[in-house]
Amino acid sequence: QVQLVESGGGLVQPGESLRLSCAASGSIFSINAMRWYRQAPGKERELVARIASGGSTYYGDSVKGRFTISRDNALNTVYLQMNSRKFEDTAVYYCNLNVVSIYGARRDYWGRGTQVTVSA
Repeated sequence: QVQLVESGGGLVQPGESLRLSCAASGSIFSINAMRWYRQAPGKERELVARIASGGSTYYGDSVKGRFTISRDNALNTVYLQMNSRKFEDTAVYYCNLNVVSIYGARRDYWGRGTQVTVSA
């Protein structure tokens, strides 16, 4: 079994920075891709950023140049540094990890989500 714990959400003003964390624990052998998604009220969940096991990254167009995804493999943790926040960044942010367990099984795990609100 694998558990994900997200942290770092909250209320920020436009332009301020915030960093989200997602730590995985449990029967983990390795973690492949790590992703951050977000879902705003009334909208579909969208991919914000992805980082592969080798470190290559992908960003959605709406966050390019403002957000940075990184990972610490020793801690089984993925981060999302969010700079230059905009009102439209308000959403629930979810982490998604593709985990290979110590038993050889491979599957995606989701965090419960953390609310980020950008408000003046």
